[in-house]
Amino acid sequence: MSEFKQTFNSSLGKKLIMALTGLFLCTFLIVHLGGNLLLFKNDEGFGFNVYANFLTHFPPIEVIAYLLYLSIVVHAVYALILTIKNRGARPVGYAVQAKSDASWSSKNMGLLGSILLLFIVIHMSDFWFSYKFTDKVGYKEYHTDLSSGQTTAADFTPTSPKFENSVSTENNTEIVRVKDLHARVANSFSNIWYVIFYVIAMGAVSFHLLHGFQSAFRTLGWVHRKYTPIVEFIGTWLFAVIIPIGFAAMPIVYFFTKS
Repeated sequence: MSEFKQTFNSSLGKKLIMALTGLFLCTFLIVHLGGNLLLFKNDEGFGFNVYANFLTHFPPIEVIAYLLYLSIVVHAVYALILTIKNRGARPVGYAVQAKSDASWSSKNMGLLGSILLLFIVIHMSDFWFSYKFTDKVGYKEYHTDLSSGQTTAADFTPTSPKFENSVSTENNTEIVRVKDLHARVANSFSNIWYVIFYVIAMGAVSFHLLHGFQSAFRTLGWVHRKYTPIVEFIGTWLFAVIIPIGFAAMPIVYFFTKS
C-alpha cells in the first residue's frame, strides 16, 4: 500500500479529511447565511426566490453544491468510523474517571453531529429536494417597472410541466417567473414544532463549531502563537455566535410575523 493510502486510511488521515471537509462546510455556512438573509427583505420573496433559482440553475454553483453534499456524507461517515474505533479501543470504561479539562462541546461532538445530521436530512428534504424534484413548490411572477423600480408579485401557473424559469421585458417592465421557495419557507416556519427543532439544531451548530472550527486548525497543524488567538476569536464569535443566531432568527421572525 502506498504511503498516501496509508496516511488517509489511518486515524490521523481520517481526522485530516474531517478537518478539511469541516472547514469547507464552515465556508458554505457564511455564504448560505448571506443568501438566506434575503428572507428579511420586504419584497414578497423576490430577492430570495431569484437567489434560489440562481443556486439551482448556474452550473458552477451546482457542481459546488454536489461537492458540498459529498463533504457532508464524508464528514459524517468518518466521524462515525472514528467514534466506533475509539470506543473499540477502550471497550471497558475506567473505574475512576479522571477530571478532564475538555469542554462540554468537545466531549459531545457525536451527539451534536447526530442532531445536525438529522436536521440536514429534514431540511434538505423539505426545501432542496421539494424544490428540485417535486411539484410541491409553486411559482411566482414578478413585474418590475424599470422606470420606477417598483415590483409587484402574483402567483403564476406554467402551461408546460417542463417550465423552470423565465426573464423577459415588455413595455419597459421586467417580468421574472421563478419557483416560489419563499412561500415554502414561510409555510414551514409557521409550524411551531419545526421552529423549535430548527432553533435546537442551531444550538447544536453553535456548540459543534465552538470546538470543531478550532480543532480543525489544530489537526492540520496550523497552530501559531500569533494566529491561534485569531482562529479562536473567529471560531467563537463568528461560527459559534453570529452564524447560529442569524439562522435561528429566521424561523422565529417568520413564525411571529408571517403566521
